[in-house]
Amino acid sequence: MDILDLLSVVLLIVGAAFFLAGTMGLLRFPDVYTRLHALAKADNLGLGFTVLGLALQAPGVAAGLKLVLVWLLALAASATLSYLIARRAFAKGIVPWKPEEREP
Repeated sequence: MDILDLLSVVLLIVGAAFFLAGTMGLLRFPDVYTRLHALAKADNLGLGFTVLGLALQAPGVAAGLKLVLVWLLALAASATLSYLIARRAFAKGIVPWKPEEREP
C-alpha cells in the first residue's frame, strides 16, 4: 500500500466519522433547527472528505472533477433545503430550542 492509498483510506474514514456525527446529531438534538444544523454541517464535511478520498483514486482528472462537481451540487442543495425546512418550521410556529437556565 503506497502513501496515496493510505491517504485515501484516512480521508474515507474521516468522512464516515462525520456522517456518523451528523446522524447522531439528527437523533439526539432537541429541535428541528439544531438537527438541520447537525445534518447540514456534518454531512457536507463528510461528503467533502469522502469525495477527496475517492478523487485520489480516480482514474483521471475528469473523473476527479466530476466528483468535486457532485460535492458542490450537494452543498448547494443542502443549504437550500435546510433554509426551506427551517423557514417552513418557523412559519408553522415552531420556536427554536433554548437551554434551561440553571440557578448558580
